[in-house]
Amino acid sequence: MNFDAFYHAHFRSLTVHLCAYTGDLGQAQDLAQEAFCRAFARWDKVVRYDDPVAWVRRVAWNLATSRWRRLRTAQNYLRRQREEVVPGPNPDRVALTAALAQLPPKHRRAVVLHHLGDMSIAEIARQEGVAEGTVKSWLHRARAALATELTDRKEQSHG
Repeated sequence: MNFDAFYHAHFRSLTVHLCAYTGDLGQAQDLAQEAFCRAFARWDKVVRYDDPVAWVRRVAWNLATSRWRRLRTAQNYLRRQREEVVPGPNPDRVALTAALAQLPPKHRRAVVLHHLGDMSIAEIARQEGVAEGTVKSWLHRARAALATELTDRKEQSHG
């Protein structure tokens, strides 16, 4: 049997089977075509098999399975790559951030380390290389400035 006769005799039925398996006619045609191309490349050997159609069918099914695996792997990868949507800061957070930005850097650092970093006054003093009284002074001034800034912002937004 020559390859052309073999191809014409079995391409359609293999495509129908693959279409039922994959649910996609275009994909089924591609898979059948690839399987027949592989058979053609080894036709001298394949034609001597007891059932050359079974060989082509097995190759086509293996190709379909491999495609599904690659697709599933790609989908899993893409799912892991999705950017998480994080809600933006609320108005209070925006106001606090803006108010903190108005503070002198040392005062801002003291507030952040103490209130957000849960560091004690002694720890901040050691880190900054200053006396504890200095840190207390920075915190007092920073709190007063924040209170004024946040009160002014609140009045502006409501007024």
